[in-house]
Amino acid sequence: MTVVLIPGACHGAWWYAPVVETLSARGRAALPLTLPGLCERAEEPGVTLAAHVADVVATVAALDGPVVLVGHSYGGMVVAGVADALPEKVVGLLSVDGFAPEDGDSCWTSVDDAMRAWYVEAAGRSGTGVDPMPQFDPRTTPHPVASLLQRIRLTGAYCGVRHYALAADPAWAAVSPFPAVADRLRTDPAWTVTDLPATHNVLRGGPDALVTAIEALLAEVDQAG
Repeated sequence: MTVVLIPGACHGAWWYAPVVETLSARGRAALPLTLPGLCERAEEPGVTLAAHVADVVATVAALDGPVVLVGHSYGGMVVAGVADALPEKVVGLLSVDGFAPEDGDSCWTSVDDAMRAWYVEAAGRSGTGVDPMPQFDPRTTPHPVASLLQRIRLTGAYCGVRHYALAADPAWAAVSPFPAVADRLRTDPAWTVTDLPATHNVLRGGPDALVTAIEALLAEVDQAG
């Protein structure tokens, strides 16, 4: 079983390095991916949410054995689309302080007015990409605006294990749009929701909290199998 890790907006596969190291030390296969249009793939043109989903679908479909998907922030949109496209391949997914969309949702429609204003302001310089976030990491690059605006199309085919991990640090939760996502999922029996003692940058304090959340997902997948 391979754990495929999708980063959030402006980030690349490098963000998951400490998670990959910890999982690998525990005998878990982990594959972090950089999405088209970002970081070392920044020059790839025409990037939309659908293009991100298709890119990861192609990678996951080529892997041997079942796959568990982990998506941080924007990555939650991508893993939802991949699971829907490959319901027999994907056996578990985890959205980490991010999106858990229903059919027809987009990042734009799923956030509050404050974050929509940030999308617009942060894209004002180039018109095509939301500015990078050096306060998180100097390696971040602009994030394609189209991927934040495009609505996802989901058939409902995925029926596997679903977990959501909310970054519940009080200072972040007071301004984050994601507690509303977690509250919605807490009432849905298809989802398991846990709170992380972290801000949105969940790896700032090290990989342990996120690895624990991933291991909890893997344990349920193993039990369900």
